[in-house]
Amino acid sequence: MKHKSTLALLTLTGMVWGCAGTPPDDLGIHNGQLRSCPSSPNCVNSQSPNTDEEHAIAPLGYTGSQSQARDALLTILKDWPRVTLIDQRDNYIRCEFASALMGFVDDVEFYFSEEGRIDVRSASRLGHSDLGVNRKRIEAIREKFSAALP
Repeated sequence: MKHKSTLALLTLTGMVWGCAGTPPDDLGIHNGQLRSCPSSPNCVNSQSPNTDEEHAIAPLGYTGSQSQARDALLTILKDWPRVTLIDQRDNYIRCEFASALMGFVDDVEFYFSEEGRIDVRSASRLGHSDLGVNRKRIEAIREKFSAALP
């Protein structure tokens, strides 16, 4: 009986671990752009054309200094559940958000592309549809970010 329980636990662990996926190797800023969204409906990007209603989302806006905005955003991200900060630079932040139930991972990027503007990209690593999770997350971050600024 112990053998079956151990096997079931290992299988479940493998399934959950497998939900994390492998991060794309081309994340980051390339020629002033974040990576484009794939054709699947599990990604939003503020640099997508407005005609691409499935993927386009507004960038985060701010007044004041870039360093104040960056600090406010980092505070929000550090307090968010199941977030791992992967890369932090003056003009770029990358993090991974894991879902509560199965540990699915989404890659989320913030690019301080110009004064007063933070371009965002949030994409699921696995699956086809995210049921709007990436868009909802960015909108929730936008709300907290707006409230945190003077």
